[in-house]
Amino acid sequence: METKDKVLMINPEKCTGCRLCELVCAVKHDGVSNPARSRIRVMKWEMDGVYIPMACQQCQDAPCMGVCPANAISRNDGLNKIEVDYDKCIGCRSCVAVCPFGAMGFNSIERKVFKCDLCDGDPQCVRFCDVQCVEYVDADDVAVLKKKEAAKKLYATSNKIALKEA
Repeated sequence: METKDKVLMINPEKCTGCRLCELVCAVKHDGVSNPARSRIRVMKWEMDGVYIPMACQQCQDAPCMGVCPANAISRNDGLNKIEVDYDKCIGCRSCVAVCPFGAMGFNSIERKVFKCDLCDGDPQCVRFCDVQCVEYVDADDVAVLKKKEAAKKLYATSNKIALKEA
């Protein structure tokens, strides 16, 4: 039986900025209720009321993997995720600098990098997101789901325009 690749899909329009995802992530991984230790970060534009959770995108051609001088970053094909081998990691932070999503972090206390590991297939950010802003879906379905959302927006917009013209 073939396993499907699953990815985190984030819908920023649903995010309320509660940051519960950050807290459960930090507790799950480090046992502390400290958003700075989270592998998912909610970027906030308070004045606009916009909140966007950002996490590792588990890139197919991951720049962090290519830049690591110690070859400490690799892909786990079974779970479709990028992993850090802490026995090899030298803490140079090249991966932090090159990540286009800012998804690699550095723990200055433990002197090591950290990133989303998808909670080994059971992402806690997804489990605790009441508004379902963060979902764990089949990679093949992401494009279809995004198209459906875009179509709904266009439909709603075109109906508003049609009502104004009538």
